[in-house]
Amino acid sequence: MREAISPHERLSATLIFLATGRSYECMKFSTMISKQALSRIIPETCDALYRVLQKDYLKNQNDSALIRLFRHQIGLVLVCPFRDQIGLGLLPQTEDEWKTIAREFYERWNFPHCLGAIDGKHVEIVPPPNSGSYYFNYKNRHSMVLMAIVDAKYKFLMFDFGTNGRVSDGGVFLNTIFYEKLENNALNIPEENKLSNSSRTLPYVFVADDAFPLRKDVMKPFRPNDLDSIAKKIYNDRTSRARRIVENAFGILAARFRIYRTQINMTTENIESVVRATCVLHNYLMTTSCSSYASSDCFDRENFEEGTTSSGLTTRRSTLEPLQRSRQLDSGRTAKQIRNEFMSYFVNEGKVPWQDKFIH
Repeated sequence: MREAISPHERLSATLIFLATGRSYECMKFSTMISKQALSRIIPETCDALYRVLQKDYLKNQNDSALIRLFRHQIGLVLVCPFRDQIGLGLLPQTEDEWKTIAREFYERWNFPHCLGAIDGKHVEIVPPPNSGSYYFNYKNRHSMVLMAIVDAKYKFLMFDFGTNGRVSDGGVFLNTIFYEKLENNALNIPEENKLSNSSRTLPYVFVADDAFPLRKDVMKPFRPNDLDSIAKKIYNDRTSRARRIVENAFGILAARFRIYRTQINMTTENIESVVRATCVLHNYLMTTSCSSYASSDCFDRENFEEGTTSSGLTTRRSTLEPLQRSRQLDSGRTAKQIRNEFMSYFVNEGKVPWQDKFIH
């Protein structure tokens, strides 16, 4: 009779599963743990990782068995900077914390008053029995949707997972707790004020792509058919540059946790456990061991002399698919006026020396 599976073995098997995406059938030989046991302990350990890694007491306990094992498996160290959760993620709690994020976006990505980059991805799954077309998405695959907001340093501020793949446009956004709090002004977002080096007064916003509706608090690029001026093209490039951070974050996630390169074959509840664990681990590793976890070739690279952008390695070989273009109508006049003000800022007092090269 086999001895009880130790915590060390549980954690080791779980990290191997997340990092490689191997099947239980394959893993039973290397771990000497049965398929049945693996199917039970891996989701349990993912839940434990998510709970434990949020607790502040891990911050100064890098010598614990869990931390030592994680360092041995991936060569990295963890700390725990997280606060209270919202939905399945974490968000700033005060105006000052939001302003810190906005300042980092401005300093790193030249986009003022930006509170985060929003995007969503389809996580491919093996559909549950008798689920029919419930998870069937516009790419003719079965999926669940991971929506996230990322800060200027590629870390998740919020992640929400579980919407079925059929809801493939901006409806995913509308189904999140984040959207509910945004609508009810319950996020402690700072009031509008003047942009840096400008007399323009504009609100704080999030940036997104065409899978989301334009709102007074969500800016997105002009659609290709509307690009009838240099100013609009510059606005699109500056907005896309800030939004690209969330694309790279998803790319790093899929590159380092190769479970995202597979069609995940688990119950939907267990898939949620896996996704939560990988997102929290991503934040820890980006915080403490970025150079090891996400090397320079993971990120998009800009050539400011030639005006070109090269995609990082993390954009390749992932099963994470983008959301479908939103069928929702953009918000009214106010949102468009705000976008036009940002556009005017980018071609006037907010201009940067290299921007013209990227649109020609």
